Amino acid sequence: MLVKDVFEALDKNVSLVIKGKSEVLKKIMTAFLCDGHVLLEDVPGVGKTMMARTIAISLGIDFKRVQATPDLLPTDITGLNIFDRQKEEFIFHKGPIFTDILLVDEINRTTPKTQSALLEAMAESQVTVDGKTYKMTDNFFVIATQNPIEYEGTFPLPEAQIDRFFMKISMGYPGKLNELLVLKSQKTSHPINSLEKLKIDFDINDLKEEVKKIRVDDTIYEYVVEIIDRTRHNDLLYLGASPRGSLALVQSAKAIAAIEGRNYVIPDDVKFCLKEVIAHRLILKPETKLKRITASNILDDILDDIKIPYVNN
Repeated sequence: MLVKDVFEALDKNVSLVIKGKSEVLKKIMTAFLCDGHVLLEDVPGVGKTMMARTIAISLGIDFKRVQATPDLLPTDITGLNIFDRQKEEFIFHKGPIFTDILLVDEINRTTPKTQSALLEAMAESQVTVDGKTYKMTDNFFVIATQNPIEYEGTFPLPEAQIDRFFMKISMGYPGKLNELLVLKSQKTSHPINSLEKLKIDFDINDLKEEVKKIRVDDTIYEYVVEIIDRTRHNDLLYLGASPRGSLALVQSAKAIAAIEGRNYVIPDDVKFCLKEVIAHRLILKPETKLKRITASNILDDILDDIKIPYVNN
């Protein structure tokens, strides 16, 4: 299968720069193949920006980065109309959002007004400036990062905007061996400086079409619905996952199946990205937080309590 071959080549290419993050790459590419967007939440310096750049170079697509700051304006992202004296008309100058992979670094450091400028683009693949609509590229993919430790001077994302992200992923620190490999790989220069596009011949639209054709058995649909329904009837949760969450979970399972080289979904595909797809969509009750119970803990309990379906292939 083409998706499997491309991912294996991509994983090999990315490993030249980012060590030991094959599972994280798989989850990011799952969101990309499903036309979703990713929120990378982790401490500084673990390779969030480098991961985005490496993927873009490997796939041969455009990449732009925006550093979120309190004085960042919506037009700094979307672009704006500027009057051309020679032509005597307003000309639209596109902002950095008009790219394939857009990295919004530290998204919670900019104001809600600017954060909301991303909403239309993420949901509808278009932006509207002065009443005129401009379409995004077919491969438009937002990777937003935020630091979960430092909250001073930040603007936390509202639940409605967090729900727009297909996945919320943590990179995590590298293990000792992988960190040693990182140090050795940068003796003279950074490996990303010599990184090249994948040699394998492929079209990104073909990869996405292959994911859409992955077969999903009725028992898998029922499994997903049961998981989501239990989040809505859980005493520890103030709010469970929405239908957007269940749709994302099925889509992610199909992408994982394609990456693994199968044309059908199995329960393990659902479980692989469950926490990244669903946990950030759950709102915990205050008393749940006081008990130090996390959304991840709740999802673990739900999985343990549901019978794993049998898929007849």
